[in-house]
Amino acid sequence: MQIEHDERKRRFTAHVDGGDAVLTYAPAGDHVIDLLHTMVPPQAEGHGVGDALVHAAMSFARGKGFRIIPTCPYVRSWLGHHPEEQDLVISQ
Repeated sequence: MQIEHDERKRRFTAHVDGGDAVLTYAPAGDHVIDLLHTMVPPQAEGHGVGDALVHAAMSFARGKGFRIIPTCPYVRSWLGHHPEEQDLVISQ
């Protein structure tokens, strides 16, 4: 699955059946991004699309030396299954 990252629009996108799946984020300080919202069209749910979006966001954050704030409930849930990524989470 191909994930596109648009830094200007601050989002990761996957083109899937039913439209675009998107994970949006916003800057939240020096070297910190807030992962705000994940949306996957109903037709694409259960096919790993959300997982791929969060993986892309984590890879981006790690590559830039950023930390993340997991505001999105899906991202928080995802992190519960991926303890290896917990080092990216900033304490609030």
